[in-house]
Amino acid sequence: MVSHLGELHGLPVHDFVPDTPAGELPAAGSVAWRLSYNPYVDDGPEGGFEGLWRSFLETVDTAAVRGLVIGQWGEVGEGEDSSSVVEKLTSNTERFPALEAVFIGDVTFEEAEISWIEQSDVTPVLEAYPGLREFGVRGGSGLVFRPVRHEQLRTLRFETGGLPGGVVRGVAASELPALEELEMWLGVTDYGGDATVADLAPILAGDRLPALRGLGLTDSEIQDEIAAAVASAPVVARLHTLDLSMGTLTDTGAEALLSGQPLTHLTKLDLSHHFLSDAMMERIREELEGTGVDVDLSDQEKPEEHNGETWRYVAVSE
Repeated sequence: MVSHLGELHGLPVHDFVPDTPAGELPAAGSVAWRLSYNPYVDDGPEGGFEGLWRSFLETVDTAAVRGLVIGQWGEVGEGEDSSSVVEKLTSNTERFPALEAVFIGDVTFEEAEISWIEQSDVTPVLEAYPGLREFGVRGGSGLVFRPVRHEQLRTLRFETGGLPGGVVRGVAASELPALEELEMWLGVTDYGGDATVADLAPILAGDRLPALRGLGLTDSEIQDEIAAAVASAPVVARLHTLDLSMGTLTDTGAEALLSGQPLTHLTKLDLSHHFLSDAMMERIREELEGTGVDVDLSDQEKPEEHNGETWRYVAVSE
């Protein structure tokens, strides 16, 4: 489900390999550079991620770099959080005057489970780069996002198996007048995903997000409650895309969604990985697909029964 990024901000991702001859490197601004150091696999460079970062600064024309993807920075799940990465980014702003996009934590499950990735306060990256257009993070453990005002940010993305409620409240209290795309994998309480519908209320009101056109509130064990809140949310009327995928959506949530405000203005509604009945899926198709909405109803899941209890699961948790 979770894989390495293939592109960022429209730029293909290119792995930086130390000691590559300059003539074999792509133009600095033509790719998003991926820096990753796996201490269990990589022999070098000397100094681990610190050495990799130093080599990157010495080799690539960082003044032209537009995108940075940070993979493993060491033992990401063994007490080594992302604060060192944040410090490197924020203490070298003069080296990256053209930087438009940053993603921290491009780590797959072969390297570390998403719940193991130890993040930190990532807000300083936005504060240090007022020209940033896109910012993304993978991993919710230890993640902090404080309320911030940013004039240029267009895309904000959090990929987690459990997004802390404090992060959701931080986003909700931020002033992001240019933000067009917001995606949050909310996850489950067992992995720190304790955000509530009340935490989402300012986002759904949309007062601080006048430019928002794409909203993803996904991977949630309270997907029915979220769907019910979305059904009457003011922000929905100006969206082009709505993503409620990857969670535990049932007929109850879908009924609330269909009984609420019109959704026929959407270009895409993503409900994939769901627990809807065949009858409800057919009803959704009849009511929306005929109006031109691209509805994704793939990955129909079946609840599991254990000891008389019904279990539904999100797509990404551990």
